[in-house]
Amino acid sequence: MKILKKLIKRYSFFVFSLFLLIIIFFIAPNIGFKALSSANSSFIQMLGVLPPIMVLLGLMDVWLPREVLIKYMGNNSGLLGVFFAMLIGSLAAGPMYAAFPFTTVLLKKGAKFSNIIIFMNAWCVTKISTLLFEISSLGYKFTVIRLLIDIPGVVLMGYLVNYLMKKNDLDELYSNACK
Repeated sequence: MKILKKLIKRYSFFVFSLFLLIIIFFIAPNIGFKALSSANSSFIQMLGVLPPIMVLLGLMDVWLPREVLIKYMGNNSGLLGVFFAMLIGSLAAGPMYAAFPFTTVLLKKGAKFSNIIIFMNAWCVTKISTLLFEISSLGYKFTVIRLLIDIPGVVLMGYLVNYLMKKNDLDELYSNACK
């Protein structure tokens, strides 16, 4: 019974969404089919992105010792930690949801929380593959100006979120990542 409650709690959003989709099918079948088609398309996209990311995560988890990550991205890493968080986030490939498993590994390995937030923000706004497209579409000048605004913003956001987090919430976050 306890396992069933845990499963229900874990997948409650999915069950609720599925239930809502069934209701939509009965009320407006064409909207239901569009929603199902969209969900199917997203699922297929995820299947193309997640397996290589999971392989990389497994390799990172095994090959990157905790002590090394703490040295370069931990609480005492300073500007070097910010640099590595920006670098890893900028070199990343794939949609934002692919960053969350990396975030879990960073938490598990003991990276400083502000560096994790910097990594996630860099994944969103300074990704090199996106920058090349942006330069070709919007121009070099626009891209440089945007980066001059975004890079300090990414760092500031990392430290601001870290400052606003309660210590017990951070402790819980780190302990949940290690489970």
